Amino acid sequence: MFDHVKFGVRDFVRSKNFYLKALEPIGVTVATDWPPNGVELSQPAGNSSLCLYQTDETPAHLHVAFIAENRQQVDAFYHAALGAGGRDNGPPGLRPQYSNQYYAAFVLDPDGHNIEVVCHEEA
Repeated sequence: MFDHVKFGVRDFVRSKNFYLKALEPIGVTVATDWPPNGVELSQPAGNSSLCLYQTDETPAHLHVAFIAENRQQVDAFYHAALGAGGRDNGPPGLRPQYSNQYYAAFVLDPDGHNIEVVCHEEA
């Protein structure tokens, strides 16, 4: 739905590593590096991207949701994100308050942003 989302992070190297590891299960890789401290991440054939850059500003917390093709990708994201230093903000599972097929996991990134991966497909 979006073209790109860009936001500042306090520790660029840590955040870049977090997002690469956490979003690897859904095929996200580096699209473009912006030296010295910026990067655009996307799926190889994707039409949207996530852009990170180093800043000393204190940004407001953000919620970004990525689409998964299946529930296994949601589970894999959750475990990869925790392994990359993320903090649990809602383990993989159905969220019937949104819809009967809304299967998602939520993790807080190194800056406290709420990162979600969601699958709208049936099991």
